[in-house]
Amino acid sequence: MSPALYLIPVELGDTPQEHVLPAYNRDIILGIRHFIVEDVRSARRFLKRVDKDTDIDSLTFYPMGKHADTKLFASYLCPLEAGEAMGVISEAGCPAVADPGADVVALAQQRGLPVVPLVGPSSIIMAVMASGLNGQSFAFNGYLPIDPSERARRLKQLEARAVQEHQTQLFIETPFRNHKFFEILCQTLHPQTRLCVAAGITTEEEWIHTHRISEWRHRQLPDLSKTPAIFLIG
Repeated sequence: MSPALYLIPVELGDTPQEHVLPAYNRDIILGIRHFIVEDVRSARRFLKRVDKDTDIDSLTFYPMGKHADTKLFASYLCPLEAGEAMGVISEAGCPAVADPGADVVALAQQRGLPVVPLVGPSSIIMAVMASGLNGQSFAFNGYLPIDPSERARRLKQLEARAVQEHQTQLFIETPFRNHKFFEILCQTLHPQTRLCVAAGITTEEEWIHTHRISEWRHRQLPDLSKTPAIFLIG
């Protein structure tokens, strides 16, 4: 295995690893002793699922979550510069895509260090795939403003872009707000706008449906108060 910064995907939920991660990933992971991680506890649990016999205490973890000191990120790459492989792990899905990791990857690129993305589940890409909306042009917008008037204005902007540019617009909400957010979408968007709700992707709770807003107004969502979901309009 060549020394590189390996970007390691994690399951999106309580899903058997063999269903979403190739065996090749396991071989790579078992050869790494240094991990830059969003959350140390979840990373340790993930690595134990990869191999229950892994000696977790022999590994070194470098935090990159929201409370991490970004000034330390440059020093995290010292093992890689010394010729050792390193891994980047977020809490779910693919690191550096709507998850922490981009800053560390940017540092590696600036220093000319090799960066290797491994294959794994991306809720953003899989939601686009299953939505029936335009997969040639799409944009992920993260969380929308909390203020009601700002949120409504932003939704109208994204809806206009979806229509004028034929660009699918994606956004997310905290799971316990999913149902309220769905109601806001139905109240704010044009009746002919298509909305996809993609929830629990790759898990037993997976639920992906696309309808026009006029149709959604006569439908109910299942209980998504604890299920991560992506909303797409087009």
